[in-house]
Amino acid sequence: MSHRIEELLARGDVEIRGRIAWSSNDARLVSVADGSGTAMEAVYKPRRGEQPLWDFPPGSLYRREVAAYELARALDWPIVPETVLRADGPLGPGMLQRFVDHDPRVHYFVLLDDRPLELRRFAVFDVVANNADRKAGHCLLARADDRVYGIDHGLTFHAHPKLRTVIWDFAGEPLTDGERLALERLTRQLDGAFGRRLADLLDPDEVVATRSRTVALLHAGALPEPEDGYRSVPWPLV
Repeated sequence: MSHRIEELLARGDVEIRGRIAWSSNDARLVSVADGSGTAMEAVYKPRRGEQPLWDFPPGSLYRREVAAYELARALDWPIVPETVLRADGPLGPGMLQRFVDHDPRVHYFVLLDDRPLELRRFAVFDVVANNADRKAGHCLLARADDRVYGIDHGLTFHAHPKLRTVIWDFAGEPLTDGERLALERLTRQLDGAFGRRLADLLDPDEVVATRSRTVALLHAGALPEPEDGYRSVPWPLV
């Protein structure tokens, strides 16, 4: 299913339906359709709509969104909606991501008590991705398949430590056997196809740092604690 969705996102005709409110960068709800009548809703974030930041290279956030999806695939954790690059978007190059229909009132803090094992994966994922902006509202419960998906991964994969997240409930807890196996698999894939995909999306030092974070997390054997003197929680929280 994911492959078919990726193909549609990568090759389908894109039509803008409207702007997504409250987004800090330009984000559009679009429809994507092919000649057979297959269609779906997606989120389109064009490069030219990115607001400049002092600490991330300009025009790089949309590529980081795709890198986050590739990371989830390499971990074999379906926690990021299908996301692809589109050089021919209606507003220029950008990323397309499958739209997740959800209730915006249901977010990380609402889900935590009932779905701790699912949400632990986001804690591990964010350490590897060096997520600098994991808000509670970035964890969505999909109406279609009752899975939790993470979105808004533009501020990821920086070469310097920048972890900023609301997911500190698992801090200090040992990695599970499943998490350790996924991270070990990831280190091997960084030497193969996944590493090559990251090299197409990120700067070389960012790929190296991704490997270093993965190895360090495995060596530590536990999820990290917030660092003293660093603003470890984003604002707003949701």
